[in-house]
Amino acid sequence: MADHVNVNGVRMWFDEQGDGDPLVLLHGGLTDSRDFAGNLATPASRFRLLLPDRRGHGHTADVAGPITVGVMAQDTIAFLEKVADGPVRLAGYSAGAVVALWVAVRRPDLVERLVLISGGFHPDGMILRPDADGTPPEPLVAAYAEVSPDGADHFPVVLAKIARSVNEEPGLTPADLAAVTCPALVMAADDDIVTLEHTLALYRGLPDAQLAIVPGTSHLLLHEKPELCTRLVTDFLADPPAPTWMPIRRAAAQDASG
Repeated sequence: MADHVNVNGVRMWFDEQGDGDPLVLLHGGLTDSRDFAGNLATPASRFRLLLPDRRGHGHTADVAGPITVGVMAQDTIAFLEKVADGPVRLAGYSAGAVVALWVAVRRPDLVERLVLISGGFHPDGMILRPDADGTPPEPLVAAYAEVSPDGADHFPVVLAKIARSVNEEPGLTPADLAAVTCPALVMAADDDIVTLEHTLALYRGLPDAQLAIVPGTSHLLLHEKPELCTRLVTDFLADPPAPTWMPIRRAAAQDASG
């Protein structure tokens, strides 16, 4: 069921599916919540899925001003406070993972479990960045035009805002990651646009993290291996973590809990 909510001067579109504990899915940059069709949006029988389109993306119109990670994180915080009931399971893909991470750093009280797919905590970890002067892929522009209330001609404006944010906005530091108090799953492709070294640094910087590298995939891993990705995420979100038999990194935490 599609609806709208007013957050920070933006009439944000979102879709809601299923029942259960809230699971909020944050799409990638320059795309929309259709990123999760056929993959993470499938387990509606286990969760109350909330899929917002961020400002300037999908069904949500652009407004005056920049589209930065900080602004989108603040929009997401307002969305969680207005629409979700209590702390949520929060999963983000690509730029959505960056936004989700910022939300968890700023408002750890709003996030019960965190999934970060093909995202990073600093622009230095990215191999590819959006370029306002380049020619965007035609399927990307066509998908934007299908649902955007601003029309296809507005796509270059949004692209320029996103490119400016990536190139100018400072990222988080490893010290910032320590503010994330919930369990987290860091997932990436083995041939992603974020370096594996950066993905490993993100995993190591989060106090209570698990790591999944999906073999034989690229940045489009959710579409290349949807069943595997969905199973990994759903298992992490739905079940309590099983104690490992021979822990090294988590040995102290397991000793404290048992």
